[in-house]
Amino acid sequence: MKKMSRLEAVLWNIAFPGFSQLLTGHYIKGVLFVVLEFIMNVKSRFNQAIMFSFLGEIERAEAVTNYQWLMFYPCVYMFSLWDGYRTAMPEDEKYSYLPFVFGAYFVTVGLILSRKVIIFDLYFGPVFLPMLFLIPGLLIGLLIKFSLSYINRHL
Repeated sequence: MKKMSRLEAVLWNIAFPGFSQLLTGHYIKGVLFVVLEFIMNVKSRFNQAIMFSFLGEIERAEAVTNYQWLMFYPCVYMFSLWDGYRTAMPEDEKYSYLPFVFGAYFVTVGLILSRKVIIFDLYFGPVFLPMLFLIPGLLIGLLIKFSLSYINRHL
């Protein structure tokens, strides 16, 4: 079983959920994440939405997106990231899940709101708005993590 750093684990799973699990020898979890990623991606037509979004064709991205399937994506994606991170983190690290959990929550809300939200006359659609919502989700999760860690050290 390969040992990897937390950063390496997260970066492999950003590239494709399940990769860090496969690299560390957790084959069942790795294959499960890869299969789930593939199914959700195909059923939601997420790659088409990504392609159209990066080409600036946000309305086409929205038109091809199957939101019922895409709603599963943020939680599975962020859980895969956390699981890879958890495998590489020190035993005594606490609350590491919080940024990942809040990231998943906020990305999901961003996806839900993506059909309605316009910021500075810009329509971000089903790809870019959820990505923007990830930032406050991670920050809030980190803030809570550090707050709880601080409280536990000083009690």
